[in-house]
Amino acid sequence: MFIGMHFTVETLFFLISCAFLAGCIDALAGGGGLLTIPALMAAGIPPVSALATNKLQSTLGTLSAFLAFLKAGHVDIYLFAVPATGAFFGSLAGATAVQFINPTILSAIVPLLLIGMAFYFLLSPPMSAVDRHAYLNRWGITVCISGVGFYDGFFGPGAGSFLTTVLVAFAGLGLVRAIANTKFLNLMTNLAGLIAMIAGGKVLWLLGFGMACANILGNQVGAWLAIRFGGKGIRPLLVFMSLALTIKMLSNPDNPLWKMF
Repeated sequence: MFIGMHFTVETLFFLISCAFLAGCIDALAGGGGLLTIPALMAAGIPPVSALATNKLQSTLGTLSAFLAFLKAGHVDIYLFAVPATGAFFGSLAGATAVQFINPTILSAIVPLLLIGMAFYFLLSPPMSAVDRHAYLNRWGITVCISGVGFYDGFFGPGAGSFLTTVLVAFAGLGLVRAIANTKFLNLMTNLAGLIAMIAGGKVLWLLGFGMACANILGNQVGAWLAIRFGGKGIRPLLVFMSLALTIKMLSNPDNPLWKMF
């Protein structure tokens, strides 16, 4: 689908640069989709195809970060096997549901969701750097993570940060362990969402693989920074970039959101 779409060199450079920066942010704190999804839509790609292509590049990027954290010994696959299963099926349901929504409606609500995500990052409390007592058991964590999985399949931006927040606030993990295990959970949600999008024929493969190369490199840089320094300092940049790209989307007078007022 959309095989005939052509992009200028400037547009491709912009999208690949966004993918690299998004990979860094995803590995550190999650939320790289706040950059890549509006960037893809600003390039003229239909909303569902933008979500699908983003799933391809973010899945490969998340896989690379997961392997880096796993090699460093920060991922506990056994402990989070059940929540990861919930994340997978939640995302599969969300990615299936989004394909039956009118793209015009999606174009209107995406900027609103992006603004909400930006405020979440701006106002959320600081995260602890050390492990502490868990407030929910494995099944409670699974319910929360399954809900985030549905959101990730349906829309996606900020899901990594939501997962990290759940692991810190309710599972009692320290920041680096939470970020590392988020990669495992986020990989499951991305795989499920990608499977649903491939089945729906929505992925722009060449563009997605090109962005994936940059995203993988960004994830490796971000994973190295997270392991070495922790995930602090990235949120102000994330808030700024997400609002800047949202403004770019809303600057288009044809955006369906303006027709609602």
